[in-house]
Amino acid sequence: MASVEKLPMLAEGYEKLFTELKALREERPLIVDAIEEARAHGDLSENAEYHAAKERQGQVEATIADLEDKISRANIIDPTTLSGNRIVFGATVTLLDEDDKPIRYQIVGPYEADARVGRISYNSPLGKALIGRKREEEVEVTVPSGDRCYVVEKIEFI
Repeated sequence: MASVEKLPMLAEGYEKLFTELKALREERPLIVDAIEEARAHGDLSENAEYHAAKERQGQVEATIADLEDKISRANIIDPTTLSGNRIVFGATVTLLDEDDKPIRYQIVGPYEADARVGRISYNSPLGKALIGRKREEEVEVTVPSGDRCYVVEKIEFI
């Protein structure tokens, strides 16, 4: 059953979901055509094209339902409208690690997260540890690679 909980996300994440949904909806008629064409080949019990097309149809329909659910629950947040001295969703945070090396992350939704480009989910271990923290606070977090300690250097809403 679908949840009614709002999903915070940036406008960029919302657009990405919407674009993916649009592409899948455009694929629907192509799948129906593929099923009809495979059906015309006769015996369905040994028709690999038919079974592949039906499987793809199931995958597409499930993904469409999931994307529609996420989009309907989207709570789009513009970080530039936020302010304050605490870390919240959408904030861009500069942390100092144990070696005083700066690391920069933006706190985003789970469907937008990509640590390689500096975006972490508010549900991630580090995201959870950062929410509500102030500048110069120490943050200790256990991540898959071990225990880490950071100091919040800067909080921006950009």
